[in-house]
Amino acid sequence: MILARAFPELPGDQRLGQLDQVFDTLDTLERLCLASGGHVRNLLVLLNDCLRKADPPITQALLEQVISLRRGELTKAIEIEEWALLREVYRTKAVRGEGEYQALLRSLFVFEYRDAGQTWFDLNPVLLEARELQS
Repeated sequence: MILARAFPELPGDQRLGQLDQVFDTLDTLERLCLASGGHVRNLLVLLNDCLRKADPPITQALLEQVISLRRGELTKAIEIEEWALLREVYRTKAVRGEGEYQALLRSLFVFEYRDAGQTWFDLNPVLLEARELQS
């Protein structure tokens, strides 16, 4: 999606050849995609934050800085009792119907995934390295 937006005039099979104009390595692009959790809004927020800080190509170091800043923003918004719920979602990949869990989804702390008729939940990947989840 990023390369299609960056090079709309190029055929799809030629866009990857222009990767070095946008990212320092393919690993950086893959890290961005994984950090977004497949959530287009998160992908664009992270990408925009990178572009506000530096012109392309986006480096791994810059991306890690942006991810760390985003993690800090998210963790400030999480209540102490919500950390236990987040650890439970991470462990079980499930969300109960209770209001607390629904608030985690609305806050984009937890994402819902669907594939081949299966539904599961997991944490926003930006939160996975939060100190609060390690305890």
